Amino acid sequence: MDIRNEIKFYIVREGVTMTEIVKKLADEYGWSKRAPNFFGKLQRGSLRYTEAVQLAGALGYNLVWVKRGKGGR
Repeated sequence: MDIRNEIKFYIVREGVTMTEIVKKLADEYGWSKRAPNFFGKLQRGSLRYTEAVQLAGALGYNLVWVKRGKGGR
């Protein structure tokens, strides 16, 4: 699964629309209120790490780094 589809999966899983999550991100973190800006970031793959952390937080998740096993990806 590519990152864009993975993010969309978590948004849908939480039962919110893309428009609702964009509004929440704008209210909580000062993101642009324009949904096309968010969609563009996903499409271009230009979401920054801090934005990913904020997005996860807005959805009720934490991003966690987990050490891979030897030889694993």
